[in-house]
Amino acid sequence: MLLFRRFPQFCIFVTLTILTQIGGVAYLFSMLAGSAMGMRRSFAKFFVFILFYAAATASANMIAPTFGRVPISCLAGEADNLAVKSPIYCLLNRNYVTPPLLNLVSALADDLNQKFPGTTTVVLDGNFPFWDGFPLLPHLSHADGRKLDIAFHYKGIGGDFVNRETRSPIGYLAFEQPSSGDEQPCRGRHDILTTRWNFDWLQPFFPTYQIEERRTAFSLQWLSTEGVERFRLEKVFIEPHLINALGVKDAVIRFQGCRAARHDDHIHIQIK
Repeated sequence: MLLFRRFPQFCIFVTLTILTQIGGVAYLFSMLAGSAMGMRRSFAKFFVFILFYAAATASANMIAPTFGRVPISCLAGEADNLAVKSPIYCLLNRNYVTPPLLNLVSALADDLNQKFPGTTTVVLDGNFPFWDGFPLLPHLSHADGRKLDIAFHYKGIGGDFVNRETRSPIGYLAFEQPSSGDEQPCRGRHDILTTRWNFDWLQPFFPTYQIEERRTAFSLQWLSTEGVERFRLEKVFIEPHLINALGVKDAVIRFQGCRAARHDDHIHIQIK
């Protein structure tokens, strides 16, 4: 009977651990504290959890460097040329990378802004703060601090560049659909074990922005040259039809495979 009563709490612990890495531990300590203080109201217990989670998240910023990772700041101002797309990535502790990867994306942001003044490089999922091998779902490879997703640059309805804006509020899932004549290596495949989800039902809800070709192509070209030579960039993942459309073919820029998530809504980079 006790196990049955504790099962919902176990599910919450597992879910928070999967989503944030440290949320499960914060939840466990908040339960112990609430029990010690004789708390019975759900609101009070939730408030205690928020306090423990906030403390754990702040502590992660200071402890992560001992695990070889540093946070990408979520406090970027208007003058900064590198920003995390949404506070949700920091709230979920998904904004951590190795110092060399932070150096790479910072240099990319500086050079891109120098080429196109007023341009911010927007990043999405990085990695969790601790331990290699801990999965950052739904990604298959963001588990060692060496991977980072970068948002596309976009043109608004009128065709002008829109800084820091993406078609999706979180930078993901708003896909650039290939034309019938474009290269589509996964056409006709129906894999069961895959994270290549199309989310066709979701696409009409996104604005009809288009990729801003000059800034996006510059970023890819920079990654395949400066990124490789100066920062040991290993791979860039993006869909073949966008590689062709942007004219940025290079050995380091490649297709990620048909079982991984689509990469025509963002750019994936990883270093050695």
